[in-house]
Amino acid sequence: QVQLVESGGGLVQPGGSLRLSCVVSGFTLDYDTIGWFRQAPGMEREGVSSIRGMDGKIAYRDSVKGRFTISKDNAKNTVYLQMNSLKPEDTAAYYCAAVRVVSSRKMLSTEEYPYWGQGTQVTVSS
Repeated sequence: QVQLVESGGGLVQPGGSLRLSCVVSGFTLDYDTIGWFRQAPGMEREGVSSIRGMDGKIAYRDSVKGRFTISKDNAKNTVYLQMNSLKPEDTAAYYCAAVRVVSSRKMLSTEEYPYWGQGTQVTVSS
């Protein structure tokens, strides 16, 4: 049974850090792809970062490069998103999602991912 459960969201001041976790079941992290996405109120859901298990390829959207880091622990079936230097514009509900096979070009495309978690809220505000 496929299940993705996010945790780690919260309220943080600008410049602060948070680490999100996504516990995955029904997928193999050393082969499949897990992505992090976010959706702010009134906005479309957008890809933040993704890690492809089969070759270790990682993708980031430009606005988070150098601030966010995705990683995984295969033994714990968990994917992490370390978020540093957070900005108010990072405020959103963050979701993890899973897909068996995805091309490099589509790793941050929401339409490629059929399985989704329930999300965790991240609010960056002073």
